[in-house]
Amino acid sequence: MKVSLLSILILVLLLLGCNPLSDKKQEPLKVTRQMGEFETIDALWLIWPTTDHKEGESVEKVTLAIIDALISDLKIVISCADDTVLKAAKSKLSEKYPNLENLVFHVIPSVELWARDMGPVFVETENGKHAIADFNFNSWGYSDTLDQSSRIEEKYDEEVAELLNLPLISSAMISEGGNRELNGKGTLVVTEVVEQGRNPGMSKATMEAEYQRLLGAQKVIWLKDGLLEDSHTFLGPLSTSDTTKAYTVVTTNGHVDEFARFVNDSTILLASIDSTELGDPIARENHRRLEKNFEILSASTDQDGNPLEIVRLPLPQTILTTMAPGDYVYDYIKTLDYQDGSQFPYGETIAVVAPASYLNFIITNTVILGQKYWREGMSDKIRIQDDEAKRILQTIFPEKKVVMLDALAVNLGGGGLHCISMHQPKLLVNQD
Repeated sequence: MKVSLLSILILVLLLLGCNPLSDKKQEPLKVTRQMGEFETIDALWLIWPTTDHKEGESVEKVTLAIIDALISDLKIVISCADDTVLKAAKSKLSEKYPNLENLVFHVIPSVELWARDMGPVFVETENGKHAIADFNFNSWGYSDTLDQSSRIEEKYDEEVAELLNLPLISSAMISEGGNRELNGKGTLVVTEVVEQGRNPGMSKATMEAEYQRLLGAQKVIWLKDGLLEDSHTFLGPLSTSDTTKAYTVVTTNGHVDEFARFVNDSTILLASIDSTELGDPIARENHRRLEKNFEILSASTDQDGNPLEIVRLPLPQTILTTMAPGDYVYDYIKTLDYQDGSQFPYGETIAVVAPASYLNFIITNTVILGQKYWREGMSDKIRIQDDEAKRILQTIFPEKKVVMLDALAVNLGGGGLHCISMHQPKLLVNQD
């Protein structure tokens, strides 16, 4: 069959014009960087919760505590899934803040409240303005990109880009904000098992090219595994120190924000396990994983070839609780197919392990919001650990106020305070 020269030329031009990693219209913009979370921000984004993960553990109460701690000196943007949720949120908040000052409301469709993962990733472009980096989404590996919930969540950042009139830079590559830590100067830290698990057909080199295109990343540090209690629930329950089988709670399989965080452009905070906890099999495995990641970070440099300063922050001891039929998370994880061959005990109360961490904190201009775990009746050791975590955070952020919140209600859905928030950096120049 003969093919004309013109046909060949057209085919070549089409191929050159295609980006195999993107199925959306691209903005011809060059991203210079994603700003560090420790830089000045204009606002913090939250999604108003509509569901508790466990009966009696109020996610709304945690959300209100976040707002209460920050509203005096920071704009808080609250997105609501629909008009009914918006009305309920305004009604609740107006009880305490009659004029709703520093609160901004938008209706943006969503299913869950994990703004960190599918929310707007603000990046800086070469003209000094902002754009939004838009990765693909597959419900943290529990579904695929065509699932209805995945599609709703994936559109969230597109809705924000349209709302704020910001350009969108998109990719078909799957990646969640909770698995990306950046120092604001071009160094990105991710957990390998998460990124490769989400994109099994992509090489590291291909992923790094997308990180550079969407985030301006010049250097990628690949850590290995995340925390054991952050394992995908469908992998099967974990063995505890008393041989109880405990289920994870729709967790991400190892997001980096549970165990490693940049606190400035050259210092990374890394979780550690207290030696007294090593009798617990979950803590023992976490110790192995964290020390391997410590080795990787110790041998790594930033984008300019400078070594990173590593500060250690202990994890709390394993936090176990129970769930029963009727609990939101229970009713979901009972539907999973378990890869270890185990059978879910339908109708029975189960033990669950919370992804408890002192690393899942929120950084704002004047306040650090951390997580604490001690409650009446718990071991005093947990209270001591809470106090030590607060002390270390205050040492790291001496100019900021450190506030520790009971965030277990959020943890029981698979994340933490950092996971349910998204920072909006301060504009460098006028966007208009």
